[in-house]
Amino acid sequence: MNQDRARRQLALIAESLGAARDNGIPLWLRGGWAMDFFLGEVTRDHGDIDWFAWAQDAAALAGVLTRLGHTPVPGPPAGLQLDFEKGGLESSFTLVDRDAEGRVTVAGGPWAGTPWPDGLLGAEPGRIGALEAPIVDPRVQIEIKRMMPVWDPSRPRRAKDAEDIARLEAALRLR
Repeated sequence: MNQDRARRQLALIAESLGAARDNGIPLWLRGGWAMDFFLGEVTRDHGDIDWFAWAQDAAALAGVLTRLGHTPVPGPPAGLQLDFEKGGLESSFTLVDRDAEGRVTVAGGPWAGTPWPDGLLGAEPGRIGALEAPIVDPRVQIEIKRMMPVWDPSRPRRAKDAEDIARLEAALRLR
């Protein structure tokens, strides 16, 4: 595992969370970092830092990150996701919204309005050392990792997803 990269990513997580909090912008870690914060330790290398953010906060979030030295990276439709790079580290902010029933939904792109699994943003914060971060519910994380190749066949199942699912399930059994 690349300890220096993990240390720099943790510092970027702390910086992003602090700046977002200072500006009233809620964020939730998703993906591998959400798993590690749930488990309380860094378990593997992470290619990027994945987040959820409210679509209504996208412009303010982009402004905050730009002021911190993040550079926007072109990619998915702006209404679906915001991607940034800072110091060679990537952060992706998937945007969410709410529908008329109050369910958390995909904010933009071809799946706009599609509900995410119930309880997505309802987990207790996770922690690695002294750093606490809002995270996606681990049960929902498992569902997303299992279902993503079904929901979007262009995204095949990855070995790291199977390993993450096994780690999360083992930790949930112990709690």
